[in-house]
Amino acid sequence: MARVVFAPLLSEFIDTFGIGEATAGLLVTLVWVGSAAPRLPTGWLLTRVPRHYVVLGAGVVLTLASTFAAFAPGIDVLMIAAVGMGLASGVYFIAGNPLVSELFPETVGRVMGIHGTASQLAAVSAAPFATVALGLGIESFAGWRAVFALLAVAAATVTGAVFVAARGADLPELGAEDRDLLGAARTEWRTILTGVLILGIAGFVWQGVFNFYELYMLDKGLAPNVARNALTVVFGAGVPAFLISGRLADRFPHVPYLLSVLAAFIVCLFALVSVSGLVPLLVVSAVTGYVIHSLFPAMDTYLLDTLPDATRGSAYAVYSASMMVVQATGSSVVGSLRGAGFAYDAVFGAAAVGLVVLLVGLVLAQRASWLPE
Repeated sequence: MARVVFAPLLSEFIDTFGIGEATAGLLVTLVWVGSAAPRLPTGWLLTRVPRHYVVLGAGVVLTLASTFAAFAPGIDVLMIAAVGMGLASGVYFIAGNPLVSELFPETVGRVMGIHGTASQLAAVSAAPFATVALGLGIESFAGWRAVFALLAVAAATVTGAVFVAARGADLPELGAEDRDLLGAARTEWRTILTGVLILGIAGFVWQGVFNFYELYMLDKGLAPNVARNALTVVFGAGVPAFLISGRLADRFPHVPYLLSVLAAFIVCLFALVSVSGLVPLLVVSAVTGYVIHSLFPAMDTYLLDTLPDATRGSAYAVYSASMMVVQATGSSVVGSLRGAGFAYDAVFGAAAVGLVVLLVGLVLAQRASWLPE
């Protein structure tokens, strides 16, 4: 929720602070830069601290950052809070994903699907949550401030629940040998690079698409309320995608499956820039949401199933940090291009062409046995 909730609020920030789309894009980019920044340090921290301690720390940071955002007097302060909320998500995923895979080592794809579904349910609820919270604002927490105030309360509650659960859990120690971050990166560099190329570049494009989705749908002629909640359709389609794709990732060869999903995403992008009208746009939105969210559990399954116990946590942290740095700037690039006068359809169409080039290169590399399997 912390990473996604900014997207349906961009129009609110533009109206409140009098900013343009370029600045709005930078705000969203800062969330994802914040999510990328702590991933390598967290990987190092996990060589010395149990994973569940780091998860609890992420919850505390999220609570504080959300509270800070609720009181932000201007866009500069809100940007600082956005970085903090991104930091919390980045720290969590580096500790949480390996922990979940180690709790269930025989069915990594299935549990990655379940874990991703939980995350996706938060993404699905982002736009409706923002819509409801905007109407529930009271006193000093009127408008978008109510969104962050409620998020702070929720983060504090869940962090407390995780603390209680961890105290009574029999936690695994499969990563006890993982003590060399740089050594893991050197050993597993091909697996890491494969993940960065596929999800880093596809994520770069997706960042630019979904963070501007409300404004894009307005540009396509949809009514404001429909445009805001079109993002809910995108994320809603991702809920079954995590469950189904996680199971498929257990059954099919990892790399061919990943490349097939990437190809389907490219087709969806071309369809998105080609259609117009309420029903066609909602249908394409749903299909696009299903396809892109199928990529996430498939990639996590590939990495966490391929990386050995002795390097899993550290190598995953290096991958995740590198991948997030690549994809984090997608929103800022799209915002800058829009500020320069380029149409959304032109920007997203060009991005689809770029992904075609990437896919061709990856297929050739896979046939040459350069991609770890």
